[in-house]
Amino acid sequence: MYTILSHAHSGLRYAVLFFLIAAVAKAFSGWMGKKSYLPGDRKMATFSVIFSHVQLLLGLALYFSEAWYSRVATDPAQESMIRFFKMEHLAGMIIAIVLITIGSARAKRQNSDEKKHKTIAIFFGIGLLLILAMIPWPFLAKFAHLGWF
Repeated sequence: MYTILSHAHSGLRYAVLFFLIAAVAKAFSGWMGKKSYLPGDRKMATFSVIFSHVQLLLGLALYFSEAWYSRVATDPAQESMIRFFKMEHLAGMIIAIVLITIGSARAKRQNSDEKKHKTIAIFFGIGLLLILAMIPWPFLAKFAHLGWF
């Protein structure tokens, strides 16, 4: 079960990144170009929120699984990587997804299209930056053994 959750969580990150990057790009384009907030913009933001929440649920399932704690207890040599996953990754991702959720809720309440685009661009953009910072990228030395998927 742990392996299935781990692969799902690892693979879904690309869908989350795709939708967040697309939503932020559309929002910045709409905000700067003073464009109308179209149903496609709303759908892109909604899919971003949905995929990020599913990713969070998968991550929490992994975090609270017994396999995770047994791996942590048996490998003290990788203390910095363990600390990253136990504290930094978890906290950073929760904060990012809270920001994305708040941005989506606030955008729905805005009365002008420009404010909707601006709200999504700012909140989703900050959330995206946090997510990018908290992903265990394989090009970083301590995560090299994890791979891209």
